[in-house]
Amino acid sequence: MAEKLRLLEDKERRKNWKRWGPYLSERQWGTVREDYSPDGSCWDYFSHDDSRSRAYRWGEDGLLGICDRQCRLCFSVALWNEKDPILKERLFGLTGPEGNHGEDVKENYYYLDSTPTHSYMKALYKYPQSEYPYSSLLDENRHRSLEMPEFELEDAGSFNGSKYWDVRAEYAKGEPQDILCKITVSNRGPDTATVHVLPTLWYRNTWIWGCTHEGCTLKPSIVKTSDHQVTCKHETLDTMIWEYDSVPGQPDPVMLFTENETNTEKLFNILNYTPYYKDAFHRYVVSGEKEAVSPKPKGTKVAAYYVLTVPPGESVILKSRLYKSSPTIEAGFGEDFEKIFKERIHDTEIFYKSKFPGFDKEHMNTLRQACAGLLWSKQFYHYIVADWLNGDADQIPPPRSRLTGRNHEWKHLFNRDVVSMPDKWEYPWYACWDLAFHMIPFCKIDPEFAKNQLLLFLREWYMSPSGQIPAYEFAFDDVNPPVHAWSVYRVYKLTAPKGQRDQVFLARCFQKLILNFTWWVNRKDPNGKNVFSGGFLGLDNIGVFDRSKPLPTGGELEQADGTAWMAFFCVVMLDIALELSLYDTAYQDMASKFFEHFIMIADAMNAAGNGEGLWDEKDGFYYDVLRFEDSSQPLRIRSMVGLIPLYACLVLDRENTEKMPEFMKRTHWFIKNRKDLNNRITFMSEDGSESTGDRILLAIPTKEQLLSVIKYLLDEDEFLSPYGIRSLSKVHKDHPFVMHVNGEEHRVDYVPGESNTYLFGGNSNWRGPVWLCVNYLIIESLERYDYFYGEKLKVECPTGSGNMLRLKDVAKEISRRIVSLFEPDASTGKRPCHGENEEYANDKFWKELILFYEYFHAESGRGCGASHQTGWTALVVNCLERICKSPH
Repeated sequence: MAEKLRLLEDKERRKNWKRWGPYLSERQWGTVREDYSPDGSCWDYFSHDDSRSRAYRWGEDGLLGICDRQCRLCFSVALWNEKDPILKERLFGLTGPEGNHGEDVKENYYYLDSTPTHSYMKALYKYPQSEYPYSSLLDENRHRSLEMPEFELEDAGSFNGSKYWDVRAEYAKGEPQDILCKITVSNRGPDTATVHVLPTLWYRNTWIWGCTHEGCTLKPSIVKTSDHQVTCKHETLDTMIWEYDSVPGQPDPVMLFTENETNTEKLFNILNYTPYYKDAFHRYVVSGEKEAVSPKPKGTKVAAYYVLTVPPGESVILKSRLYKSSPTIEAGFGEDFEKIFKERIHDTEIFYKSKFPGFDKEHMNTLRQACAGLLWSKQFYHYIVADWLNGDADQIPPPRSRLTGRNHEWKHLFNRDVVSMPDKWEYPWYACWDLAFHMIPFCKIDPEFAKNQLLLFLREWYMSPSGQIPAYEFAFDDVNPPVHAWSVYRVYKLTAPKGQRDQVFLARCFQKLILNFTWWVNRKDPNGKNVFSGGFLGLDNIGVFDRSKPLPTGGELEQADGTAWMAFFCVVMLDIALELSLYDTAYQDMASKFFEHFIMIADAMNAAGNGEGLWDEKDGFYYDVLRFEDSSQPLRIRSMVGLIPLYACLVLDRENTEKMPEFMKRTHWFIKNRKDLNNRITFMSEDGSESTGDRILLAIPTKEQLLSVIKYLLDEDEFLSPYGIRSLSKVHKDHPFVMHVNGEEHRVDYVPGESNTYLFGGNSNWRGPVWLCVNYLIIESLERYDYFYGEKLKVECPTGSGNMLRLKDVAKEISRRIVSLFEPDASTGKRPCHGENEEYANDKFWKELILFYEYFHAESGRGCGASHQTGWTALVVNCLERICKSPH
């Protein structure tokens, strides 16, 4: 299989197939990296309007673009419909303060396909023929309340009468450094229309700053060598040739040159240091300033400027090719060009059919677009905190305030890698707990990338010397759920069959994960009670109080989720240690350590008899507890907080444990000498209770507690939504949690969609919607419990229905509900994720397109939040496998 061979060649470094890919960001402006303001107001410091005239320091962005893995040479497309006030060079969206639900991209674009080596890629952008409604999008969303929906392009009438362009970018590789491009421009409107299209090639500015770190270079050059060809020279990149073709029946394109430099006079009223700057093509095309571009056929930015007039329903294809200057590559746009595209499309089909056999057409469409979103969301991420704090030699020094501000304690951090992003527009920076989930579907299609990403975050230039893993660029020292170990072990097991797994990868990760575990124990268990807390822990506004700040009540908040996350971390580390013990008996010591630590955490959670635990006997559920010196109060909010304890379970097979005599000897000693724990911990006791045959269960909830929580989990009036598990019980719709403190009311209401409050979470909302990340962990947990209990444990699903299912079948039912988010309704054609949008239901140019949102409305299934967060929403791939896997 061709793509499998390319992956092998890349892994063995015989051919560098991944050197070029979709690593270009979709938003570099408004990021922390580009923010040199005194107060950290990144959205205001570097705006969308500034971006067309100002050179970026740490990256680049573009529309449907690609670059090399160090983002030195970039390619994307720019558009103008003869009505817009600006050239469309990048995606537009609202900043955090502008949107009624926070930051929000206001474009319609779709990732359609990609192989893991990016030997073939396809994406689509829908560009209105009417004037793009920049002002009305800003004004309308600014004035909308939190309770109102977001105002989108469709609401502005931008696609009325199908008056828009479909712009499809396709890339195919003939060789690792021979990238072919087709830009297909289709007029979907009823009338002949004109569009200006500028395939654009440029170098990221790495020469103006006076920096000396790795990646700083002398100024490169792009020079015209013939009418439709340029030569690109860079000191650390091979000499590349870019050429483009004419279009029969259309005017010959014009070659435009400028420099990727800041227009300092326009932005800062400072004399320009070069006569040609980054915004030259905008000024040339939109404003008619012919003098804006360089009269000399050279620069650091070049475009082929096409003016296309296209009849209704017809398409025009623009062809270009970027390749290494080499006698082995035969360039051109003839039969070979089309042959390569045809072969790569065929390779892509074969690759996905071999990876996911037995899927029907509809489910394969969902899967392919989910995988495409994962692969297109890889981005070159560059952030060197020491240089960012101190500034560059040839630039104005940053304000002194930044030396004690954001991320100042992360001076070791040196990021210059291709990293999986949550969303390349709304979250164009990594988030460590998001990435852990990304790697679960990723390892199905590119195991080596998944392993390397997980290792990367444990390397010394990412991980803090204290053992903390960086959270995300807004606050590297924030506390996210510790799911990295889980992802490491799942990737280890999913990437190869038993007996062929990569023990070296697992051992390398394990050593560094011990440091991270120690950081958690030392920093987040302040009283040494095995009860943990850590701010939001990813669930931003799920609680009644801001969990990152001192409590208005005084006392301490003992978090059921924080403690359960640590128990989960502990039990995964135990499982890893046991796995490694099969190959090296020295790991049995660490297995014993994590076994005993897990027991102590589980005991702390379940110590209800002492009035100190987080289990509530009255309700049969886990809650956060407000702990004072002489009293305590459970916060009876039924939320995901109380479901997370289900994650912390492990089934041990006697077949393996018998090979670990030292571990079992210490385990039996511990059980014998801590009989006080027997009624609060699920583990194998000496009389064999909680043991079935050859398996041993280690878990936080006892069987009775498990059944109690599952009853809530599967109740459609509590957690079970038509589309998965709600993050907050629906019971709080009619019975909100209310608490009065110092004359102020604090409450938690069920909100199935976007947040209706700015409380400590902004546009994040964990008070009702369905989130695939935590749903997936529930699915896996139920499968583990079923592996232990089997036919002996069945539950009602849904609660009260009389329909008794094994837990593995409950997991499958939750998977089915999640998959239904993306399936078209048989009668209306509407996919729940697209809400009531008619185009997606009825228009042949829309109905096959799917967006993978950040989270989903728990009652309607409508997508909410970031619209391209395919990272963890791509877990639908793993859900699809559960319901679609071929019996063969």
